[in-house]
Amino acid sequence: MKQELEQLKNKGQYRTIPDIQSKSDGKIVINDVEYVNFASNDYLGISTKSELRKEFLQNADYLMSSASARLLTGSSPLYKSLEKTISQIFNKEAALIFNTGYQCNLGVISTLIRKGDAVFSDKLNHASIIDGMQLSQGDFYRYRHFDYENLEKILQSKRGQYKRALIVSESVFSMDGDIADIDKLVELKKKYNCLLMIDEAHAFCAAGDSLAGISYGKDVDIITATFGKAVGSFGAFCVSSGEIISYLINKARSFIFSTSIPPINIAWSDWLLNAKRDFIISQKQKLQILVSDTHKLLGDAGITTPSKSQIIPIIIGTNEKTIEISEKLLSQGYYIPAIRPPTVPEGTSRLRISLTADLNKEEFKQVLNIIK
Repeated sequence: MKQELEQLKNKGQYRTIPDIQSKSDGKIVINDVEYVNFASNDYLGISTKSELRKEFLQNADYLMSSASARLLTGSSPLYKSLEKTISQIFNKEAALIFNTGYQCNLGVISTLIRKGDAVFSDKLNHASIIDGMQLSQGDFYRYRHFDYENLEKILQSKRGQYKRALIVSESVFSMDGDIADIDKLVELKKKYNCLLMIDEAHAFCAAGDSLAGISYGKDVDIITATFGKAVGSFGAFCVSSGEIISYLINKARSFIFSTSIPPINIAWSDWLLNAKRDFIISQKQKLQILVSDTHKLLGDAGITTPSKSQIIPIIIGTNEKTIEISEKLLSQGYYIPAIRPPTVPEGTSRLRISLTADLNKEEFKQVLNIIK
């Protein structure tokens, strides 16, 4: 282990947990220094809104722990209410809450895909999707990122060898901020008789024309997403047909064998998505204006990026140079950690700029000037 840790240090890939003392709207305090926070997935700035917390807690009398798995004593009408809220937002028959986005993707894929089945996955899909494929008893194939001709060639060659087949893609990709062609994926899933699963983790309440993300209204069989990003809460969920959700309740090990999320978190998520939906929509509109403005600034500065969303990667290349620029930004008051392998492919170390509704165009201008 010591040797491996030394190798990570030598390659500029050694990681430590930052000593974060507090967070407020668009700001973060580390080691007694306040920075503008360009690294948060709290896209709507909900988790730092003290006025929301105070309003919610005025009439909140919820248990702080479920103390059990849902199938034992770790459930209540709160969970059913949130699942109904989510299924209505996505216009699906049913929903199932998982503890984390990682456990959700892991559980869904490893449950639905068994021996004699196959998964066809975008090569840049999240680690939770990759691990779910590896944990399943089926085979899996990774097509080149956004290369749907490559996906079709693989389907032509391999689909006939399997019983059940699942195509999986993120909608907004977590490291590149680019957006999948859902219509093309729907076309291919129909043509080759596959299920289609879309991970909306970075789009739910943050991107697309509705709160449901990019794939709303399209023929997508399974959608997963998280409460821990734009909703500013905790947990994750899968929405699908009633039959698939029932199958997951009975078969998904990451659901069956996990103590469920504390009721207070469940109530907070449901309260936000119902009582505070207008606020969520207004924050999303602020975010979308900022996304439009910042992409224009990028174009004017001649900086190319694959992003079409609030996630903006500035690909530097080497670990050393990326760390150097990140530290320079830190010295100027901007928190943008260096993202390095294995999170991203070798040679594509980057600054992952994450826009939130409480940031502004002028702050982004300063970041661009420093990077240039």
